[in-house]
Amino acid sequence: QVQLVESGGGLVQPGGSLRLSCAASGSIFSIYDMGWYRQRPGKQRELAAAITPGERSNYADSVKGRFTISRDNPKKTVYLQMNSLKPEDTAVYYCNAHRSGPFKEYDYWGQGTQVTVSS
Repeated sequence: QVQLVESGGGLVQPGGSLRLSCAASGSIFSIYDMGWYRQRPGKQRELAAAITPGERSNYADSVKGRFTISRDNPKKTVYLQMNSLKPEDTAVYYCNAHRSGPFKEYDYWGQGTQVTVSS
């Protein structure tokens, strides 16, 4: 079991920056793929960024070059640094922990944090 708690959301002007944090507790954090998903108003949840235990990262095209995902395994925390924010980045951002077991997939979600980009 993994419990995830996001923080760092809020209201920011276009062009501004925010850093989201996701603190994990419970199981062994370092073996999980960690991801930040977002759900924009009226849209389905989508992957924004992900990072493997080996710290390989991948990004949605819409955030590439502006967002950076990182992890601190001793602190059991994953971060999402968001720069050059646009109004279309407005969404609820969710932290996800994922691993593949021998017989099933394991997925855990945080409660989400609201990011609003508006002037």
